[in-house]
Amino acid sequence: MYLVQDASFLAPEIKMIRLEAPRIAKHQQAGQFVIVRVHEQGERIPLTIADSDASTITLIVQGVGKTTRLLNQLQAGDAILDVVGPLGRPSEIQLYGRTLVIGGGVGSAIAWPLAVALKAAGNEVVVVIGAKTQRFVILEKELTQACDQLFVMTDDGSYGEQGLVTDKLRELIHSQSPWNYVMAIGPIPMMKAVAETTRPAGIPTTASLNPIMIDGTGMCGGCRVLVGGETRFACVDGPEFDAHLVDFDVLAQRNKLYRQQEQAALQEPPERTAAALSQTHPCRLSELTSNLPSSSKGE
Repeated sequence: MYLVQDASFLAPEIKMIRLEAPRIAKHQQAGQFVIVRVHEQGERIPLTIADSDASTITLIVQGVGKTTRLLNQLQAGDAILDVVGPLGRPSEIQLYGRTLVIGGGVGSAIAWPLAVALKAAGNEVVVVIGAKTQRFVILEKELTQACDQLFVMTDDGSYGEQGLVTDKLRELIHSQSPWNYVMAIGPIPMMKAVAETTRPAGIPTTASLNPIMIDGTGMCGGCRVLVGGETRFACVDGPEFDAHLVDFDVLAQRNKLYRQQEQAALQEPPERTAAALSQTHPCRLSELTSNLPSSSKGE
């Protein structure tokens, strides 16, 4: 089991969870993710690693489905049964020059490590993040420290500037000297809109895709996406792809495949959630390892 060291809400239904996972923390790079399973009967879901230190990784979870809402009930001292990773290809961090990182909603959690890595590589990094309202703006302080300039956009104008991230992107493209690279992370419609905004200007653009994913190793095929007319697997070929080649419409259709089942799962009685959470206490770790030889008890 993986111990939750800290857990706190950044915004409504968006929680930052810091997990003790030294092996994953040692090897992870920007853009990579883990597959988590909260308890023995739980589903497997992918979550991008937002940050790490010597012994922990940080995950940022938006509670929109049964498992993500279960994760958001975890507190310091609880534990997650399985955490597999780091998975996926690391981001291609190069000296591009003038770069733009666009994060929509909880996509700001992925924009954060990318901005840090791009800045460390010597790039000029400008970040644009978007949210519905001020209440849903996350990681502003962390991103400000990671980049040269940060713009915050809100749908209702309650904070930053009113408008979409693509409004600011369009303004920057037309008002400043050429951009060399754009990275987009967020809802599928947003990433599609970013790609269509940068396409006429010929700006190389990458999108971090978020398909349905199960095993994270290329075996199940659940995360297949259409890129340049070819089938690719986001878990092993991505999750980042040339945004100008991604078929975002197919991606959106595939992500709706289990919508009915997901809604049904959310209607399950609260006692089943409570029973699942009872399996997340670390005392279960002692039970699981008590019969193992001492050489097998380390991570």
